[in-house]
Amino acid sequence: MNLPGRLKATTLGDLLGTLHRSQASGTLELAEDSGKRHRVYLSNGLVVAVEVDGATPTLAEILKEGHRVGEDLLRRSLLRAMSSERLHGDVLVRDFQVDKPVVDEALRGQVASRLEHIDRLMDARVLFRVALRVPKSAATASPLPASRFLAGKRRARDSKTPAPGRARAPWSTGTPLGREDPRSAAFRVLGVPPSADEAEIRRAYRRLARRFHPDTHPAASDTERRALSDRFQTVTEAYRALVA
Repeated sequence: MNLPGRLKATTLGDLLGTLHRSQASGTLELAEDSGKRHRVYLSNGLVVAVEVDGATPTLAEILKEGHRVGEDLLRRSLLRAMSSERLHGDVLVRDFQVDKPVVDEALRGQVASRLEHIDRLMDARVLFRVALRVPKSAATASPLPASRFLAGKRRARDSKTPAPGRARAPWSTGTPLGREDPRSAAFRVLGVPPSADEAEIRRAYRRLARRFHPDTHPAASDTERRALSDRFQTVTEAYRALVA
């Protein structure tokens, strides 16, 4: 298994796809020239934890979204977790009787949001270490499924011009026409299942729109801004196909 040495030569989606197909266990590290380091921990090709050098939503913020857990309970459970030096998710389940599936899904959402943060990087040094030393918060029992960490990610093939006479699926997503209908393509672009309701589709769109809008990347080059603009348009058209 050979991985490119720099992120600018590939994409996070392509790196994760390669590691998933190889059923790799280890740590994918992306080191920015500024000194920031981001790590993705994999077990048998599945993502079990992500560490980013930057601000991302906390477990409490994710649980509070959609009113899945009350703000007062989150505040009290967070204080107990800090005072007892235990994981917040463990405290919520064991001490405050929050349903474990709710907490597990929020933890997977946190991992997914951290991957989105890394997916915004334009370049970094790529390293992979086979030794797997995951943080204690790793979701080894319920890893992020491939559909969650591969769907919606930029791929190197997306920026390539199709060969003459070879048609593409809606919004240049890389799938030949005739193999995927427009609604299925739209769900795939937004990274949500076909069973997603309108609220979930809107949340996915807003998240991707923030990621790909050129104005959120002031340091991007002209080439990078054009790629971001194309991806932003792809996401917007997929959203309109499902909601508008």
